[in-house]
Amino acid sequence: MLGFLLDRTPAVRLVGPRVYLRAPRRRDRKQWLEIRRVSADFLRPWEPLWPSDATRKSAFKRRLKKFTSDWQHGVAHGFFVFERDGDALVGGITLSNLRRGVAQSGSIGYWTGKPYARRGYMTEAVLLVLGLAFDELGLHRVEAACLTDNEASAGLLLKCGFTEEGLARQYLCIDGKWQDHRTFGILHSDRRLQPGDPQPRE
Repeated sequence: MLGFLLDRTPAVRLVGPRVYLRAPRRRDRKQWLEIRRVSADFLRPWEPLWPSDATRKSAFKRRLKKFTSDWQHGVAHGFFVFERDGDALVGGITLSNLRRGVAQSGSIGYWTGKPYARRGYMTEAVLLVLGLAFDELGLHRVEAACLTDNEASAGLLLKCGFTEEGLARQYLCIDGKWQDHRTFGILHSDRRLQPGDPQPRE
């Protein structure tokens, strides 16, 4: 089971060769605001419509509250992704929509700050979260989706072992518009890379 520290902060820490993942904390606010600010034009086309305070303290406080609640209720596990060399915040990844019973599945979503894109960091983060999903949480299946023209994200998922399964029409409201998404899935029994395995660059 996933445990918590005395202040109710999730105690989980996932470590790979070049990045480590942990739950967001209050002290991450400055780094989060800065990476989101400098990456705004890069990220907006791929994300839900940004609120007016998207790069202000209030947005971070709201997100942190949601992350903490989701962790405590076991419905989602959100992580920040950090470089091991220097502790720079490079992005975020969430295992969400956790379904037990006959489904035993969840969904992965992620973002990378513009200065850190195409360095292989998010590939490593996805592999770490898949390890958590399958080996620690005992899930049978993990799903993901990306916009039809997001070739970088599709390539990342395929590289990690996902199989493209279809097209979901107007699947999510991204950048203020309902948009079609390519859908992907990976099973516990599927072959997948491990963090640190040789891999092409993102």
